[in-house]
Amino acid sequence: MDPVNKRAAVLGFPVVHSLSPYLHRAAYAELGLTGWRYDAIECREEELAGFVGGLGPEWAGLSLTMPLKRVVFPLLDTVTPLAVEVGAANTVIFRDGARHGANTDVHGIVAALAEAGVPAPSSAVVLGGGATAASALAALRELGLREATLVVRDPRRAGETLEVADRLGMSVATRAFHEVDADVDLLISTLPSGAADDVAGEAARARAVFDVVYSPWPTALAQAVRKEGGTIVGGFSMLLHQAVRQVELMTGRSPAPVEAMRSAGESAL
Repeated sequence: MDPVNKRAAVLGFPVVHSLSPYLHRAAYAELGLTGWRYDAIECREEELAGFVGGLGPEWAGLSLTMPLKRVVFPLLDTVTPLAVEVGAANTVIFRDGARHGANTDVHGIVAALAEAGVPAPSSAVVLGGGATAASALAALRELGLREATLVVRDPRRAGETLEVADRLGMSVATRAFHEVDADVDLLISTLPSGAADDVAGEAARARAVFDVVYSPWPTALAQAVRKEGGTIVGGFSMLLHQAVRQVELMTGRSPAPVEAMRSAGESAL
């Protein structure tokens, strides 16, 4: 790929506080891609098609936040099988005149757990039922697990995530929050900041806990896990490793400079 004057960006609404620009720009600097530029651009769901349609040949790729990860599908020429299964493409690559969709969130979760030394679980609970929960189920499948429990506020609204489980070939039971049983090898909380506070005590019973929140940190859940002596993995590690894979896909350079990106992200936090 031509390294001169390429562009990429993270899209979402709101997206002004995204750490992605720090991570990607640090990678470009380390890789010597001095002509590359990465921005944070606010884009609502109804604006995505017009934005993508107006991009020129200088664009290398896009990082997408929700709900754009789902609504982007009709705009893509190809989509990786994993992104189809999960129902979310957080990455768009512009190459050979086509738009290619991929999901790097699953890689981010798997890599974050591996980096923390968390062994492959034999039992798992996922808190939340959104797009990140779908990626969490796919990550569990990659770790060899074929069944899990999904804990949501209203099990009647978990239909979309259960459809993902079916596509993944996983058996998933749903429970309400008051029914959560965290006596498992791994608990993954995909809930936003503060939403897991009420179940932090029970959730901390898991041998290892992955909390996708990275700011503010530590969360009440992380503090409860530490108090119980369990292993806690924070969301920054997932953000870092999904961005690493995005950089590799967008630039065609591998491996991406993980430590330079980590340092830039931690400094920004």
